[in-house]
Amino acid sequence: MYATLKAIHVGCVIASGAGFFARGLLMLAGSPLLKARFARVAPHIVDTLLLASAITMAVLAHLVPTQQPWLMTKIIGLVVYIVLGAIALRYGRTRGQRTLAFAAALATFAYIVSVALTRSPLLGL
Repeated sequence: MYATLKAIHVGCVIASGAGFFARGLLMLAGSPLLKARFARVAPHIVDTLLLASAITMAVLAHLVPTQQPWLMTKIIGLVVYIVLGAIALRYGRTRGQRTLAFAAALATFAYIVSVALTRSPLLGL
């Protein structure tokens, strides 16, 4: 069961990251597709599956975030990523703010993946 959950989680990470990247490109292009129902609903479905699989895996593995620095780092990184993504796709007042937030969110996403792969908060060390 854990292996299945991990496969779902990794698939959702890829889908979530690719979806955010695509929506960011639509934002930069000023495309009305960003307001399409699919672009607004699909990320919530993917991210819900992503979070549910993560929580379930942590429970099954008896992981406590406060006792696992890499896991706590991922959680903090996720909060930063969500805030930056919201600024990039919705709340940024200027194109410059949105672009900067988009780039920072992508860097944060890459950092979270690095922490997950290495189980170290020190950028892959």
